[in-house]
Amino acid sequence: MDPSSGNLQVLNALDGAKTQWYHFTAIVIAGMGFFTDAYDLFCISLVTKLLGRIYYYKPGSSKPGSLPPEVSAAVNGVALVGTLAGQLFFGWLGDKLGRKKVYGITLMLMCLCSIASGLSFGGHPKGVMTTLCFFRFWLGFGIGGDYPLSATIMSEYSNKKTRGAFIAAVFAMQGFGILGGGIFAIFISAIFDSHFKAPSYEVDPIKSTVPEADYVWRIILMVGAIPALLTYYWRMKMPETARFTALVAKDAKKAAADMSRVLQVDIESEQQKLDEVMEGSNHSFGLFSAEFLKRHGLHLLGTTSTWFLLDIAFYSQNLFQKDIFSAIGWIPPAKTMNAIQEVYKIARAQTLIALCSTVPGYWFTVFLIDKIGRFTIQLIGFIMMTIFMFVLAFPYNYWIQPKNNIGFVVIYSLTFFFANFGPNATTFVVPAEIFPARLRSTCHGISAASGKLGAIVGAFGFLYLAQNRDPKKTDHGYPPGIGVKNSLIVLGVINLLGTLCTFLVPESKGKSLEEMSGENEEEMGERRA
Repeated sequence: MDPSSGNLQVLNALDGAKTQWYHFTAIVIAGMGFFTDAYDLFCISLVTKLLGRIYYYKPGSSKPGSLPPEVSAAVNGVALVGTLAGQLFFGWLGDKLGRKKVYGITLMLMCLCSIASGLSFGGHPKGVMTTLCFFRFWLGFGIGGDYPLSATIMSEYSNKKTRGAFIAAVFAMQGFGILGGGIFAIFISAIFDSHFKAPSYEVDPIKSTVPEADYVWRIILMVGAIPALLTYYWRMKMPETARFTALVAKDAKKAAADMSRVLQVDIESEQQKLDEVMEGSNHSFGLFSAEFLKRHGLHLLGTTSTWFLLDIAFYSQNLFQKDIFSAIGWIPPAKTMNAIQEVYKIARAQTLIALCSTVPGYWFTVFLIDKIGRFTIQLIGFIMMTIFMFVLAFPYNYWIQPKNNIGFVVIYSLTFFFANFGPNATTFVVPAEIFPARLRSTCHGISAASGKLGAIVGAFGFLYLAQNRDPKKTDHGYPPGIGVKNSLIVLGVINLLGTLCTFLVPESKGKSLEEMSGENEEEMGERRA
């Protein structure tokens, strides 16, 4: 029997709809949120060195000022902690109040906190850092809500055939966000550097940081509000998804009316059919029930564990790119540049990596996910990341010789490429497809929060782990670590574990959401009985 025959006509219409204009508007509206998320989360790594020079300069030191370890950890990590909290809270709220209502709240929070984080108060280092961290926590909280809501809205609007590509396209906007952040930082730092000439640090430590440099980081952080503001109106105009309206709010009439408008076809409301189905079904099992554990327990374990392991590797690389570039000589020693030139060089290196490996990886996923499936892409991605990490780690002393720098960057870029044409995209797509409508946003939020926990482990663990074993060679204020080589070996092992956990996740290619979540089986079973 056709599994979709037990489904409401409005849901069948969405599943069978040809790709049309509303799909693309949904991608852009949800995708601009993700563009903003990535810009806001990653732009901090462009300006941390500058913050160190402005606020933590030590007179007489041979090196420019740098953020103390605990301040650096707070500035880099507080948004990740906020994101984790936001994913859990807004994921749950999206299943309670509806996707659309909560979507507007997260966007406004992101806009306000982007602007506020650039307005950090006072001239004293402690005051500036405290207010910066405060607003970046709430910025992260808003960004966290965007994960489950964007994925759920896109999956519920999509058709069966190209759903994977549509959800992946929303996520792929993250690549453009990272790219946008890098390009904007290059642009701003080039303008400031040409208008406010300054000598390098070794020539004149004081004059190398011009007073105007304080505007550079503030402008870079505040511009993150613009793309989100541009889509606010369109987000508010989007109707609630039919799956929420019909299956959770149980209003088939409104779902049919909304989707008739969107799809521009006549759809029967079938309220009676919905009532009959709901009356007889055990649709009400909750997240903490034995029934959920039996049906979806392993799936949730699969989505949370793979996202957790992936993000340890992904964020440890991403947040510490600039350190890796300095270590292999892509960015000159800090004392040979003035403060604004350093922002320019870091942004240029990050933009090159994004352009060559990050962005192409996302789009490979978009084009191939509905052809070769989520499982295959995730498995290949984890396996390749494991191989490349070990290739970088074992002959590490060979790679750090100047003549081999380009080879190191190529393999480093390939690791990124296979993260994005691999688990970084699929871990976002799958949780939006395999859980029941009334728990979909919550389960996506839990999976994403598990990922952010991995990001926190990756970001902070790596800060300390990658320090030199020789106490004399560590960064100021850090205890000796295990060195970059051993850190890369650890990351290789983590990717290997990710490969194994991938086997817990089911393939959802070409199936309807109700088929994947088992909502139809319940309905069909009840009716036959």
